Amino acid sequence: MTKKKIVASLVSVGVTVLLTATAFAQGGVSAAGTSATVSSAASKIACVGTAVGAREQAIDSAIMTYTQAVNAAYSARATALGQAYALTTGNSAIRSAIKSAWSTFNASMKTARKGWATSRAAAWSAFRTAAKACKAPATISDSANASSEVSGQ
Repeated sequence: MTKKKIVASLVSVGVTVLLTATAFAQGGVSAAGTSATVSSAASKIACVGTAVGAREQAIDSAIMTYTQAVNAAYSARATALGQAYALTTGNSAIRSAIKSAWSTFNASMKTARKGWATSRAAAWSAFRTAAKACKAPATISDSANASSEVSGQ
């Protein structure tokens, strides 16, 4: 997967998260697409549940994009190193090819980590905005568990 495809995927995830947050921040959206006022305790809790679902979907999409990028980086590195060690033009050419393979790999991994971190933060931010708009008791939120997620080593 190229850097452009990774960035495009991450932007798509971010836009989806932001659109979802906007809908929730406006007080919720009914099936007919009209705004609804969140009033009863049950509807407030259901609203938070919907916000959690949107957050989890965004995080799932972001982690899939991240793992695809990591897999692509490792595959490209394996191919590049294989080609480097197949060279017969001398040690300096081999060293140069090895250095290039690792440099490209490191850059790809950095991009993947940064994209994951950005998407993850956007999903949690959108969730917090949406959950706040639900006006549900803070005690029903699972935000305290955010640190349990993969950090994008």
